[in-house]
Amino acid sequence: MILEHAVLNVRPGRSEHFEEAFGRAKSIIAGTSGFRRLTLSRCLERADTYLLLVEWDRLEDHTEGFRQSPRYQQWRELLHSFYEPFPLVEHFVEVHRA
Repeated sequence: MILEHAVLNVRPGRSEHFEEAFGRAKSIIAGTSGFRRLTLSRCLERADTYLLLVEWDRLEDHTEGFRQSPRYQQWRELLHSFYEPFPLVEHFVEVHRA
């Protein structure tokens, strides 16, 4: 399992619209082969900051299967205009669990 991690800094005053758009966008990514689940969490200390965690079967399911698909273009159109700056997306593999 691969865990995708992105801190999303939403333009000030746009959080409500971002959350509405994300509500529509989540079905786009969920239909991708290799997608397991996602969580979107809002930061308590910084209201316009979110943490996106997405679980994938394999790295390629995200980097090739999703990012190189028409689904990603729909995702981009719904969400990318909200970010400032554009988020760094990184992938992790589990080492320990408690």
